[in-house]
This record gives sequence, structure tokens and C-alpha cells, in this order.
Amino acid sequence: MHDLSGHVALVTGGNGGIGLGMAEGLAGAGADIAIWGTNAEKNEKAVTRLLDHEVRVHTEVCDVSDPNQVTAAFDRTVTVLGKVDSVFTSAGIGGPVRPFTDLTLAEWNQVLDINLSGTFLTLQAGARHLVERGEGGALIAVSSTAAIHGAPWHEAYAASKTAILGLTRALAVGLAQSRIRVNALLPGWTDTGMLDSARGWKTFVNNTTSRTPAGRWADPTEYGRVAVFLADPSQTFHTGDAVVVDGGYTVF
Repeated sequence: MHDLSGHVALVTGGNGGIGLGMAEGLAGAGADIAIWGTNAEKNEKAVTRLLDHEVRVHTEVCDVSDPNQVTAAFDRTVTVLGKVDSVFTSAGIGGPVRPFTDLTLAEWNQVLDINLSGTFLTLQAGARHLVERGEGGALIAVSSTAAIHGAPWHEAYAASKTAILGLTRALAVGLAQSRIRVNALLPGWTDTGMLDSARGWKTFVNNTTSRTPAGRWADPTEYGRVAVFLADPSQTFHTGDAVVVDGGYTVF
């Protein structure tokens, strides 16, 4: 593990699932952590786990689709922790599971507001802070393997995660001269709350695990070391990448 002592990482959606898995990995490497989530109780439970690593932890109740909340939460985060060195945008929703012909515009907009606009707002706040500081940094947008393979009945989710890849590439080029690295993380099937309902569907579980060379879903904690690598300031030449962590699912 790389030493991230003195580093401050912000993880939206860091109170559970992949976000918490990344936050734990970052804290284990010595980074101070800011967690943003919409559920105050889950935020505090995450804090209890992260404090075991003897790092500073700050939480904010924040809806990332609301620009005013994002601005206020970022300002408070910097006030408490002094700075932000890396930003991970893990906040997101899966949206309704229904045929595309039945999907409503309101449902479509809700998914894009949180997954895509929320990513935009958070990365923009982070980019403004990092440019102003002038010391470089890292922005990591959490996409999904749904941006690569077909995801029927999840069209809004897939569209939001695919758009994040374009945003990542554009930012990687635009922010390179400020020494800000911008990369995307594409998790595969992972045992999180987002898949609670699917876990009871044995056919679905069997199909996805049998198509995954690793033969299983990921545990959220397995994204911790990947997060540390993406945040590591010594990785000065790594930007514009789409890092797939899926047990081989998309190449099989």
C-alpha cells in the first residue's frame, strides 16, 4: 500500500457499498477522509469504521444533484480538513428496472440528475479547488461496466455511466496543465445494497457469476487498493484512463 499520510480524499456515496470500500482503503493508507451521503445515520456508521484507521474523518449530508448543497458541503469540508487532494464520485442510484418502453421522463431525469449532473457538480467543485491551490491532485469518476456492455432495462443508468467516460476524458485533457489527473473507475458486479433485490434472483446471480472468469461478484473492500492507486500523487503520468475492475467480465 502507498503511504497517503497528509492526503485528504473526498468520497461521495462513501457511507456504503463501493464508496465505503474505497474510503476504507484510502484511510488504511493514511489519508484523511470526507464522506458525503444523504443518510446521516449511515454516514456516522461509516465514520465509526474509518476511525479505526486513526485518521481524521468528516461527513456531510449532501444531495450531489443540488448545486447549492455541493458548494456548501465542499466549503465545509475544506474548512474542517484544510484541503482536498482527491475526489471520488461514487454517489449514484440504479434507477427503475423496467422495459425501456415503459420508462418515464421523470425516472430518466432522476437517474441522470444524480449520476451524471451530481458527478459534474462534484468534480467541478474539486477542480476549482485544485486549480486554485496549484498543487495538482486527482479526480476519479465512478462509472460502471454498464458503460461497456449492454444493460437492458437499465438504459438511464447505462447512459449516465457512459457519459461519465466522455466527461473524464475531456477533463483529463483540459486539466493536465494544472497537474490534475482525471480517471474513471468501472466496477463490475459487486455485492452492494444496489443489488439487494437481484441477489435473491438465483438465475441472475448464476448468469453473472458464470460469465465472470473470477467466478463471483466483488466485495466492496476490493476497490480500496484501486482507490489508493488512483489517488496516489506519485502516479503523475496516469490520466484519462478507464480502469475496469470486474473479475474479467467484460473481456470474457
